[in-house]
Amino acid sequence: MLLQPVWNFLLAHSSVQRSPFFPVFFSLSVYLIFCLPFLLLDLLSLRWTLVRRYKLQSQSSISWASVRSCLALTLYNHLIFIFPLTVLNWYLRPVQLPQEAPPLHHLLAQVLVCLLLFDFQSFVWHLLHHRVPWLYRTFHKLHHTYTSTSALTAEYSGAWETLSLGLFAAANPMLLGCHPLTEMVFFIVNIWLSVEDHCGYDLPWATHRLIPFGLYGGARHHDLHHLKSKCNFAPYFTHWDRLAGTLYTGD
Repeated sequence: MLLQPVWNFLLAHSSVQRSPFFPVFFSLSVYLIFCLPFLLLDLLSLRWTLVRRYKLQSQSSISWASVRSCLALTLYNHLIFIFPLTVLNWYLRPVQLPQEAPPLHHLLAQVLVCLLLFDFQSFVWHLLHHRVPWLYRTFHKLHHTYTSTSALTAEYSGAWETLSLGLFAAANPMLLGCHPLTEMVFFIVNIWLSVEDHCGYDLPWATHRLIPFGLYGGARHHDLHHLKSKCNFAPYFTHWDRLAGTLYTGD
């Protein structure tokens, strides 16, 4: 039981996990923590060529106005839309915390399945919101305000988009009957991959460089989507775009 000590520690703070405030605090704090290193790179890239060489759009730079705008919209969506729904969910589905941790191989397998499901759901949602002009104008256009991606643009979207993708992320662990620890790990990985997708850097240790055979798109893949708009609709993996004929690598 490799994960039992970790789960025992979390159980010792179960009152935090049972709080109606925990989901919003958890998702928002994890998101901002993951954004911070890339914001630091953005600052360093203004002075250091060594950092700027890894930028996907080397001519672009973020402004404090865009940082404030992205932060304001993220906080607004979390407080006005996500928080009331998480309170409702907390009321209707009280948090159940088993005493035993999941086996490590179960956790890893279920996190991967959740990611694959989310990738498919997001691909279909994203494709529809680009192919149907009304859906794009009404719901998705806001996310494409910035053609040059940066970490904080990951959650620069309207309420419908935020809630739709949030629903996919929340429903998948529930459908699979995942352990709360598995659910938490999936949320952390999913938030990281979303931030990395929008970071605007092609770093040597990026996820798409660690996964072989071009199976994973990553930041370069998604940056091309924001530039071209008619390609690379899946958030993470490349197989759905490959099958749909919408994959573009820029080569």
